Amino acid sequence: MSHHLLLVFHLLGATIWVGGHLVLALGILPEVLRKKDPEILLNFERKYEKIGMPALLIMVITGIWMAYQMGIDWKQWFHFSNAIETVVSYKLSLLFLTILFALSANIFVLPKLSPQKLPLMAFHIISVTVIGVLMLILGSFVRYGGIQI
Repeated sequence: MSHHLLLVFHLLGATIWVGGHLVLALGILPEVLRKKDPEILLNFERKYEKIGMPALLIMVITGIWMAYQMGIDWKQWFHFSNAIETVVSYKLSLLFLTILFALSANIFVLPKLSPQKLPLMAFHIISVTVIGVLMLILGSFVRYGGIQI
């Protein structure tokens, strides 16, 4: 598959993933916290998850595929040996952090979500949103040759 087409799919995934989390963090979450109503959040999550999780999967697949096309295979990850690999390694680190937040939310927070646990859930939501924006910014560095450290 051409690099450009992979990039288009990657950007569409990022639009859905990051955009959805921005809507959640800036649009839905304030109402949830104000009304102390976890059901508003759960309703959004049920709807968003159907497109958000496939978007994340598309980003992971296309991101790794594009990295391979740029000569960055899994043996080079986390070596911070060149500018593009550094971006890939930072993005993978943030992906792992996102996965940890998702596991934490799904195991410890969402099953017992109550008005009292909403601040903890808000922390998870805001964290994943900030991570998503950071990943987007990191991805933009590829256009300019990566990050040299």
